[in-house]
Amino acid sequence: EVQLAESGGGLVQAGGSLRLSCAASGFTVDDYAIGWFRQAPGKEREGVSCVDKGDGGTYYAGSVKGRFTISRDNAKNTVYLQMNSLKPEDTAVYYCAAGPIWSLHQVRYDYWGQGTQVTVSS
Repeated sequence: EVQLAESGGGLVQAGGSLRLSCAASGFTVDDYAIGWFRQAPGKEREGVSCVDKGDGGTYYAGSVKGRFTISRDNAKNTVYLQMNSLKPEDTAVYYCAAGPIWSLHQVRYDYWGQGTQVTVSS
């Protein structure tokens, strides 16, 4: 059974950092594109970053580029999202997802985790 489990969310002050983890089971992260998405209250879910299968190419939304870093640890079958210089507008539930094609469009992804809350205070 394919499962994704996010962890690492929490409450942090503006300017702080958090590292989110997306632990996969039932499949190998190297064989799938993995994306990070977020959904703030009253807003649609948006793509934040993704890492391609295989060569591990990465892509970021403009709002997080230069502050967030996505990485993949094949040995641990886990994908990370390092978030630095956090802003209050980064507050959201963060989800990871797996799919065959890397993209910031959620329709490209077949499997989703339950999400982890990130709250950035001003």
